[in-house]
Amino acid sequence: MKFSESWLRTFVNPSLSSEELSHLLTMAGLEVEEMVGIAPAFDKVVVAQVLSKEKHPDADRLNLLSVDVGQAEPLTIVCGAQNVTVGMKAPCALVGAKLPGIEIKQAKVRGIASFGMMCSAKELGLAEESSGLMVLDADASVGQSIRDHLDLDDKLFTLKLTPNRCDCLSLYGIAREVSALTGAPLQHVLPANFKLGTGQGRKVAVTAAAACPRYIGSVIKGVDAKASTPVWMVQRLERCGLRSISALVDVTNYVLLELGQPLHAFDLNKLSGDIEVRFARAGEKLKLLNEQSVDLQEDMLVIADSKHPVALAGVMGGADSAVDDTTTDIFLESAFFAPGVIVGKSRRIGFGSDSSYRFERGVDFAATQVALDRASELILDICGGQIEAVTEVAGNLPARPPVKLRTARVLRVLGISLAPEEIAQILKRLGMAFQQQGDEFSVTPPSYRFDIVIEEDLIEEVARVHGYEKIQPAPIQARMSMLPLRESQRPLSKLRQVMVQRDYQEAINYAFVDADWERDLCGNTTPVVLQNPIASQMSVMRSSLLGGLLGALRANLARKQPRVRLFEIGGCFARGERDYVQQERLAGLAYGAACSEQWGTTARDVDFYDVKGDVEVLFAPHGLTFEAATHPASHPGRSARILLEGRAVGWIGELHPQWQQRYDLAQAAVWFEIELGALLARNVASYSEVSKLPPVRRDLAVVVDENIAVQDLLGPLRGAKAAYVVDVGLFDVYRGKGVEEGKKSLAFRVLLQDTQKTLTETEIEQSIAQLVAILQQHGAQMRA
Repeated sequence: MKFSESWLRTFVNPSLSSEELSHLLTMAGLEVEEMVGIAPAFDKVVVAQVLSKEKHPDADRLNLLSVDVGQAEPLTIVCGAQNVTVGMKAPCALVGAKLPGIEIKQAKVRGIASFGMMCSAKELGLAEESSGLMVLDADASVGQSIRDHLDLDDKLFTLKLTPNRCDCLSLYGIAREVSALTGAPLQHVLPANFKLGTGQGRKVAVTAAAACPRYIGSVIKGVDAKASTPVWMVQRLERCGLRSISALVDVTNYVLLELGQPLHAFDLNKLSGDIEVRFARAGEKLKLLNEQSVDLQEDMLVIADSKHPVALAGVMGGADSAVDDTTTDIFLESAFFAPGVIVGKSRRIGFGSDSSYRFERGVDFAATQVALDRASELILDICGGQIEAVTEVAGNLPARPPVKLRTARVLRVLGISLAPEEIAQILKRLGMAFQQQGDEFSVTPPSYRFDIVIEEDLIEEVARVHGYEKIQPAPIQARMSMLPLRESQRPLSKLRQVMVQRDYQEAINYAFVDADWERDLCGNTTPVVLQNPIASQMSVMRSSLLGGLLGALRANLARKQPRVRLFEIGGCFARGERDYVQQERLAGLAYGAACSEQWGTTARDVDFYDVKGDVEVLFAPHGLTFEAATHPASHPGRSARILLEGRAVGWIGELHPQWQQRYDLAQAAVWFEIELGALLARNVASYSEVSKLPPVRRDLAVVVDENIAVQDLLGPLRGAKAAYVVDVGLFDVYRGKGVEEGKKSLAFRVLLQDTQKTLTETEIEQSIAQLVAILQQHGAQMRA
């Protein structure tokens, strides 16, 4: 909302400077986004009148002017403007004036002294370009400061209003707010003073009564559409960001800015039959004032005559019924349309208007007649004519149910004690009707405040008017205690620390992802779909963190980062049997070189086993197993399921070549994803005695089929918990001479130890025999 400060002060004029007024509005919730002056700083520029004009004797394009500037004697000024005429009034910069970029001094121009300078709008900084002197009104007072005459000390305020404050989308609404905040008297809009004629009005039928609870139209005949808009009105419109079009249109725009009520003027002679407010019918079209043709849909409210729609209600009028220079009779419309009917229509047709912006948020339904009368009076004053008749159709206007406000609740929410008398005074200043019973109020919101619905809305109003700056922060008084940190659970910060130590950087991505990601990377054909996505490529909830990490990878590669290692901790979402399921996970992705560029190691790309090592560090000291399995996102032969104590807790793999090509990756990325709960759980440390005796080592070499996985042997060996065996591990794999084709040789290291005694050979052999038996049960043959 952009407005002129001087216009605002015609309604309310508090004893505040422009800067203080700006601060007051911002602190009251009406944020002043910008405050700028109308004109740059300059002085000693006055209204002057040209008394005479003569050619310069030594220059064909220069004139010698005798100029009255309100002093005892006229000034002689040399001027080269082509539009200068005797009797005209224009700005004159006196000697000593400082204009933007220039200081006026007494000087000789081709031998003749010049005692000032006649000014154009460009020279005063009021326009980018100008073709001659700035012509002033004939009634301008000679000698008056041009800043006073043109009100150039005015300031333009731009408010960044929240959607709920539709009541401040007008000068009168802002003035009403300033009056409530400062207590300064508010100048109300005076009642219109005109007489109705005896002519016949235009019949109005409101078929869509719920969509248009109030519709008023007046017939004004004999107007002069070519009449000039008054300078003061043009000035106010331009300073609010609207250009002057014609007197009739300017009046409707002026009342829109002044009172916040959109109006529309139809050319009465272009309307056929009666007026009907209805919803559009299938196949109807309408050419709007901006020359855009719209295919009307059945949920669009229109104003129609007996033949076809003539306006898209609440948005814009039709071109075929628009007023022009030949218009003599008009039908002036003022209405209240239900916000729910208008909202979304501007977006659907691809453009909006000042009217739709207000109707979508709600206008004051009690001011419909006031605005119509105000516009009618202005039209009569400027364009002449006679108001023949006024037609009104009213239905069920929005109910304003009372809202309860408790003094105790105000204290509870704001933390300050306000007496009931203070609250009552604030409500009165806000123009709210109420009934008081002790410390409780029953408040009826006014017709222009659609945002007052619950008690907290009223508490906010009390806080705003009382002043947020007066609400002092109070020290927190509460019992503080440390939150318990169970030993059986690792802090999330520790996981982050481990990932950073492994050279990963944390990424944070949206939980909303592209449906293609879910289908390609997760094989998920039934993702959780958002009803109102913020973008077409963010239409579903993620069931995996991989898609977001791939997106972050591509963003980094586009910015010439050759080595990328990212991790993310976040929620994943899926459909359950009856409800939605959310699971927290940790995922990582590595791409590029295994190590940063250096001289200590040979350069190589990161591979599956590098990332596998990172995963094992994450779970340490827990032991993991990895089971070959296929995943939609991974290379078929380089993908594994992560198992913890036999339970699947995640995936690890190299990105499938198909997706590597799809996402324009020069090499494969290696990724993993793990349930966060499995990572956070840990065993509570327990004491075990450290042996003072050296361990005994025995090596077992066996030959097994090539298709037998080492883990299939290590698991049973460790699970047997043979006496005195403290560790079993693989230290060699051999294929070649001495080993049959299709076989492989595995060498296991077995450590045995007792904390109390040195083991005997018999004890050792018994434990080793138990392990050998287990190996043989799995098809292993002892190697000689």
